[in-house]
Amino acid sequence: MAVVAPLLALLWGLPGLCRWLAQPYYPLSALLAAAFLLVRKVPPLCRGLPSQREDGNPCDFDWREVEILMFLSAIVMMKNRRSITVEQHIGNIFMFSKVANAILFFRLDIRMGLLYLTLCIVFLMTCKPPLYMGPEYIKYFSDKTIDEELERDKRVTWIVEFFANWSSECQSFAPIFADLSLKYNCSGLQFGKVDVGRYTDVSTRCGECSVGKQGSLWGGPCDLPAPPGCPRVTVGLSSHRYKVSTSPLTKQLPTLILFQGGTEIMRRPQIDKKGRAVSWTFSEENVIREFNLNELYQKAKKQQKPREEGPEEPPAVPAAAPQETKKDK
Repeated sequence: MAVVAPLLALLWGLPGLCRWLAQPYYPLSALLAAAFLLVRKVPPLCRGLPSQREDGNPCDFDWREVEILMFLSAIVMMKNRRSITVEQHIGNIFMFSKVANAILFFRLDIRMGLLYLTLCIVFLMTCKPPLYMGPEYIKYFSDKTIDEELERDKRVTWIVEFFANWSSECQSFAPIFADLSLKYNCSGLQFGKVDVGRYTDVSTRCGECSVGKQGSLWGGPCDLPAPPGCPRVTVGLSSHRYKVSTSPLTKQLPTLILFQGGTEIMRRPQIDKKGRAVSWTFSEENVIREFNLNELYQKAKKQQKPREEGPEEPPAVPAAAPQETKKDK
């Protein structure tokens, strides 16, 4: 049984493993993560490397290298405690392994360290992590369509994710959000996404200066002062509620916002007074619990039935039946 279970798990995950190997990002990342191990252990490569071992064997780790590798294992285990998906686990292993490899190569020879660092930079610039391309019921908004869609039918509840393709957290959450859309999407509860890395105005703008019957009204960017003769107001839906910082330091990506009646009801993660995101785990269970998706879905289905049935037609008044006479009886 101890042998059968791992084999079954391997066969179950074989299609996903084949998809990973088909993407150049994962094999190249694995090669960079294991670069020092290969250089130190492969005999043709390790013969000319220096070693601090007492026996002078250059093809074995010395005590300092073992210490660094043990520290790497502890860091990876601590970071993977909060990982949700397999992609997050593998991403943490790749990232911290590359950092440890850079330290080990610089310690071994500064020229090898510079060469490894250059390879990592070239890999980072030329090879991007593959995006999620699976099934989903998600509508993608631009900076112009999000306001129109939220205002079009206020009976629809929207859960909108603000994301950026360069964020590893957003990429890890993408399959989870897609799975939620497949389970809970209906006409009264819909899912949307906005790429704030591409449409930066969605996360920072507060509207524009418009002229109406009562004069000029300023609803421009929140961080800029209103021009003379333009009192500050909020124009339409382009308001401060969309403000999602794209800075990696604030850790606000991804951000989920629940809209009901065109108004923001809640968002996760929450933002503290310093503008930093409060730590929150983007797991499927947390999203379902925090946003009450089961309750929202049931309410949306109940509202959907009357709309599908349409307004009830008034019952037809039956024609008066002819009265029977004694002769007919």
